[in-house]
Amino acid sequence: MTTSNTGTGDVDPAVRAELARLRDSIDNIDAAVVHMLAERFKATQQVGHLKARHQLPPADPSREARQIERLRTLAENAKLDPAFAEKFLNFIIAEVIRHHERIAETTANGTTAATD
Repeated sequence: MTTSNTGTGDVDPAVRAELARLRDSIDNIDAAVVHMLAERFKATQQVGHLKARHQLPPADPSREARQIERLRTLAENAKLDPAFAEKFLNFIIAEVIRHHERIAETTANGTTAATD
């Protein structure tokens, strides 16, 4: 399984087939990740509404710290860069807090927050 060095872009059919197989797998994983994130955000929206009804703050720094530590451990066990996993979770947490702030604001104003 080698590629041509002629610069024509000719690739061994076996390499093309293996590349297609791997890309199909990546596409399936990406779809699963998107669906899992959607489920996660459905749950965090419910948390946001519960917090708003009970006038709890949108952010919970101690929970966030525990979650980051937990995710770093999971990442290490899965042979994934824990720094990357932490950055990814921090991005998600920031988005969740933004949603919770919007829910709290609309709840305080007596309007209904749109769900994402």
